[in-house]
Amino acid sequence: MNKDLTTGNPRNVLWSFCLPMFGSIVFQQLYNIADSLVAGKFIGENALAAVGNSYNITLIFIAFAFGCNIGCSVIVSQFFGAKNYGAMKTCVYTSLISSAALCLALMAFGLASCRTLLRLMKTQEEIMADSSLYLSIYIWGLPFLFFYNISTGIFSALGDSKTPFFFLALSSTANILVDILFVKAFSMGIAGVAWATFLCQGVSCVCSLLLVLKRLSDIHTEGAVPVFSWRLLGKIAVIAVPSILQQSFISVGNIMVQGCINSFGISTAAGYSAAVKLNNLVITSFTTIGNGISNFSAQNLGARKYMRIREGARAGLRLVWYICLPFCLIYIFAGKYLLLLFMDQSSSAALATGWQFLRILSPFYFVVSAKLVADGVLRGTSAMTQFMAATFTDLILRVVLAFVFSGMTNSATGIWCAWPVGWSVATVLSAWFYRRQCKKLAAAV
Repeated sequence: MNKDLTTGNPRNVLWSFCLPMFGSIVFQQLYNIADSLVAGKFIGENALAAVGNSYNITLIFIAFAFGCNIGCSVIVSQFFGAKNYGAMKTCVYTSLISSAALCLALMAFGLASCRTLLRLMKTQEEIMADSSLYLSIYIWGLPFLFFYNISTGIFSALGDSKTPFFFLALSSTANILVDILFVKAFSMGIAGVAWATFLCQGVSCVCSLLLVLKRLSDIHTEGAVPVFSWRLLGKIAVIAVPSILQQSFISVGNIMVQGCINSFGISTAAGYSAAVKLNNLVITSFTTIGNGISNFSAQNLGARKYMRIREGARAGLRLVWYICLPFCLIYIFAGKYLLLLFMDQSSSAALATGWQFLRILSPFYFVVSAKLVADGVLRGTSAMTQFMAATFTDLILRVVLAFVFSGMTNSATGIWCAWPVGWSVATVLSAWFYRRQCKKLAAAV
């Protein structure tokens, strides 16, 4: 069901919109967590490290899909809030066509260079074959990744966060079962893990895309609607390209950091591979709520209800802090037991590495979540220069300090300490930019 986010109590509207998005991302992260869990438990430590290595490269492709999602979603939200349904439909069709072209280019690049990228990360020879196999299968499934992300972005733009939740709940649960079936019953090894994700994500993509097209056909517009517009593609690109660059550079930074981590051995790489999945579950949840705040801000920007944007941001901050608390406590005091889902007690070095990573990072979830809320407002109100400045500050600090601190300590502990520093400095910047943007919008009332 489509929902107007420009009316009603801002807190109630935002929370009812964002909570299903939070549930959706939890299920979406189960795709990656299930792959690592099955690889580590049923294949071995090397397979867990191989999935972790490949994961950092898949994040580059996810960055492009995410950028297409948020670019389409923000502009569609603005047209939906302004009740300009003809332009809204053209925007959707333009996004689908341009994303298809981008996806094909990325598939060609990925298939041609996956081994080169793995070597840049100093991937150990004993896991190179598994890493390359997993990554190749993943790349063939990129069309499903792209069109699913566009579909969820459109649902969110129309104020519907529940439909993606139902799709992800079903497909993620199926992915876990198919993972185990392919690996245990069919003895497919690392390929079984990759094919399970390919199949389940494919079914979810096709179903969600068909429903999006049906939902659009139910919205009445006068006359024929153009299926492509260079002007609207430009508007989408203004939002999408900075988001793609943000996520891509983060992914490139992660690849550089992964190379540093790999230099400390397979046990360190395996421990990080498991722990970073748990960390990304939280960070991606905050990012998704930030996307919801972007949709809320964009709809209200289109409706010229600027004061509601600030009220929504305050409600969003309270929501992410409520989510921070249990994750922080669980990771600090029980992180070891969560990591045992991916490995057994015999992997003691990997287990110690993963738990240390979680204990260092999790207290700073309260900091980075505030940044992602502010970023949501900046993106939703098209303040992309400020958004990029804060994001790149975080990335550059984390990558540079990872190498500096690890060299100073001669251990992976220094790498983990780089995260909180980057998050803290970037949060100060985002908060400052957010205040300036709110003053600018208040002056426009």
